[in-house]
Amino acid sequence: MKMPTRADAISMLNEAEKLNPGKWVQHSLYVAQAAEAIGMAHPRLNGEEAYVLGCLHDIGRRSGITYMRHAYDGYDFLSEQGYDDAARICLTHTFWFKGTYDYPGERDCSFEEIEFVNSYLSAIEYDEYDWLIQLCDCLALPTGFCLLEKRLVDIAIRYGTTKYTAEKWRQLFEIKNLFEQEIGQSIYNLLPGVRENTFK
Repeated sequence: MKMPTRADAISMLNEAEKLNPGKWVQHSLYVAQAAEAIGMAHPRLNGEEAYVLGCLHDIGRRSGITYMRHAYDGYDFLSEQGYDDAARICLTHTFWFKGTYDYPGERDCSFEEIEFVNSYLSAIEYDEYDWLIQLCDCLALPTGFCLLEKRLVDIAIRYGTTKYTAEKWRQLFEIKNLFEQEIGQSIYNLLPGVRENTFK
């Protein structure tokens, strides 16, 4: 896969934190840890690659406080360096339905940028790494791992909902079930502190 090493990914995240400090950095590290744990338990995924993808999924936030734009900026930043697979995750973790129409937050991209994202997503098929980072993005608060329900409500409160929200949630729980079938156990068994962090 076309992506940086773990060390390089962490270095990129550290650099990004200096450009735009915030809770998003700790969130990214927890997403990376969750992705690695599930990836290591999965028969077809690579835990090291999963970690890197999780670590960089929000790297577009290096450019500042943005909404939809963070996905585009992350794709642009990583693709310029030749890391096409990591760049792809910046888009697919944000747009679950292979388009921008279901995005609940501010649409702070230009018309041309939105058209590019829609064209790019319509031309690819999502794979298990795309679904993994979508899942892990919803398992991680900046303070640690949590139940999906807590994170989904957190996102809904901050960004609002759309007519697609319930359908997105159903799809996410289907993804969770698919991964649990593959690894033969609850994903929560792999996430230390999930109970404490959810209910504290």
